[in-house]
Amino acid sequence: MTQIVVLPVLLPLLGAGLCLVFGRSAAAQRIISVVVLGAVVVTAATLLVRSDRYGPQSVSIGGWGPDIGISLVADRLSALMLLVSTFVTLCVLLYSFGQGIVEYGRETPLSVFHPTFLVLSAGVSNAFLSADLFNLFVGFEVLLAASYVLITLGGTEARIRAGTIYVIVSLISSTIFLIALACIYAATGTVNFAELAIRLGELPPGVAQMLQLLLLVTFCIKAAVFPLSAWLPDSYPTAPAPVTAVFAGLLTKVGIYAIVRTQTLLFPGDGLRGLLLWASILTMVIGILGAVAQSDIKRILSFTLVSHIGFMLFGIAYATQLGLSGAIFYIAHHITVQTVLFLIAGLIEYRSGTTNLSRLGGLARSAPLLSVLFFVPAMNLAGIPPFSGFLGKVALGQAGIAAGDWLAITAVVASIVTSLLTLYAIVKVWNRAFWQPVDPDAEHEDEDIWSHGPLHGHEQVSTGTQVTTMWEKVATEQRIPLSMGLPTVLLVAFSVGLTVFAGPLFAITDRAGAELLQRTPYISAVLGDQR
Repeated sequence: MTQIVVLPVLLPLLGAGLCLVFGRSAAAQRIISVVVLGAVVVTAATLLVRSDRYGPQSVSIGGWGPDIGISLVADRLSALMLLVSTFVTLCVLLYSFGQGIVEYGRETPLSVFHPTFLVLSAGVSNAFLSADLFNLFVGFEVLLAASYVLITLGGTEARIRAGTIYVIVSLISSTIFLIALACIYAATGTVNFAELAIRLGELPPGVAQMLQLLLLVTFCIKAAVFPLSAWLPDSYPTAPAPVTAVFAGLLTKVGIYAIVRTQTLLFPGDGLRGLLLWASILTMVIGILGAVAQSDIKRILSFTLVSHIGFMLFGIAYATQLGLSGAIFYIAHHITVQTVLFLIAGLIEYRSGTTNLSRLGGLARSAPLLSVLFFVPAMNLAGIPPFSGFLGKVALGQAGIAAGDWLAITAVVASIVTSLLTLYAIVKVWNRAFWQPVDPDAEHEDEDIWSHGPLHGHEQVSTGTQVTTMWEKVATEQRIPLSMGLPTVLLVAFSVGLTVFAGPLFAITDRAGAELLQRTPYISAVLGDQR
């Protein structure tokens, strides 16, 4: 049964190849993508059950030993991340069918979207399951290649500009990662996680801390931790709604996962606790202040995404079972809630033609179901009881209070302030887009619409007369397709399910936190008798 650990990586790659073979058939690509991701969801659920019952599940690719081969490991942490991320990815894929961008137009060419989306899923799975640093680097590069294609779909000026910024930042972080890999291999003679967990402890403290800082900078760029987060709010909102949603839900969490894995397995203890706590505080506060200052729903959500990365870093910094458990729970919660909020932003744009708050209004009356779909995850993101966001923040707050020092208490206060400002930003969206009537004096020209490219596969126009005509066209409320609404409803229900089943989920995250601190189960699963 341990051989199934390779399936979350192998199946999407095979599916991507099949999608290229059937590049002229929309129906065939749909079936292949759904079947592949559905199989990965089942595999991830199986791995979570087995890792929780029997310990980490490990496999060495090709039968090579961990000293020269590639190992994949599914423990409680990686299996849970894999299950949540793959389920979210499947729902986003179903949503993209309803939006219509997969079938026609320059937004998402038919022969490109499905295989690229599956390659993205393979990269995420590989990063979660990788048991060595170089294979983790490969997973990040697969993510970079696929995400660059997705973020620039349509070839509009804004998307190319955002994609260029995204690639430059990613290449910088990849270069730092390669430097870190070279230094680590030179110092220890290996890049395998299990072997590094033993050998790094034998290095002089100054050398080990330098290597730790190199890896931390790399992963903080990818996770959009302040002050390395300026690239994200300008990159994500320009892409089509399904692409933005899957980016928001998954890509930064892969960086956070890498921080959790390396800080607990390779560099145990709290040597950089103060640095991580300060980064957490600044990420939370500055990110949410950016959200408060925005007037577009997508940009507000992008800044809240940056801000709430600080909550996860907050739990990692303590290096305690309670802190790690709260961080893991919050990652699972945030993947789901942030993804569904971007999907709902896509529904608002599809229905009203814009996500600019000055041009929205009255949705609570004209689209009551859409209002409910937004309200539930929005309150969850803000941490209103009894939702999972509140439960995760309480766990993180308890870990901070248990630490007892002034910096930990400062971080707890910063998390409370961030939650209140998140609520303020969400209420602003609710008040302007859903509660207040449409402002009749709002100007017709909307730069956000025209800079982001064609809407719903229609031709983009730019002259004054045509803009007015197009605005009148998109301002006419459109009926949301059922195939877009159902995946959104499913994800909202899943986010509520995290609250209903918070007890069992916290039990898993508690065991995952304890397993991370012990380190022995992971090392034994990889090295076996060689230990």
